[in-house]
Amino acid sequence: MRTNTRTSNSDTTVNSGLPKPHQCPWFMQYMLVSPLRRLLEPAHRLVGPHVKPGMTVLDPGCGFGYISLPLARMVGPQGLVLSADVSSWALARLEHRARKAGLIDRIEARVCNPRDLGFDDYRGAVDLVTVIHALHEFEDLPGFLEQVRRLLKSTGRLLVVELKGHVTQDQFAAEMHCCRLAGFTELDPPQVGPKRQAALLAPPMS
Repeated sequence: MRTNTRTSNSDTTVNSGLPKPHQCPWFMQYMLVSPLRRLLEPAHRLVGPHVKPGMTVLDPGCGFGYISLPLARMVGPQGLVLSADVSSWALARLEHRARKAGLIDRIEARVCNPRDLGFDDYRGAVDLVTVIHALHEFEDLPGFLEQVRRLLKSTGRLLVVELKGHVTQDQFAAEMHCCRLAGFTELDPPQVGPKRQAALLAPPMS
């Protein structure tokens, strides 16, 4: 949630045009892991082309694990999924689902807060960060991108997907502008369907 404190001109420039940060209501979490969503938006279509066995993947705003669990299958027994969410309740549900699926050993779930993902011990060790329908939820987007930059390997990638119904084209352009200001470079855009906007970004060169 944004406060009413004064901001500098540079902060105003960075945040100009961005969607207002908001978190998904708790009851929506059940819909986000529903069979209908698996039919309409299969996780492998969103993230599969960017994941390889053995990878370490960060899934911020993971909720009940709609993306995290498929990621755990994709990275295999030698890989690891770092799942972060502000809700301990959501993470408990994710871990329950992961145990039932036999994937709990491939997932490390941690409670984060709006300004700290809680995975600083993985600095420079992450191959991919998947932000699926969640970039607009971060209160401090520049701060989040700085954390992502620190966590990613030099060869790592940031994958962003937003629903057009949640984030307008202009707002998505503002998000990408913020990413560029943080030093990220847009690569060829992923193909995720007509109802979504997506970007694959490389981190700044060290």
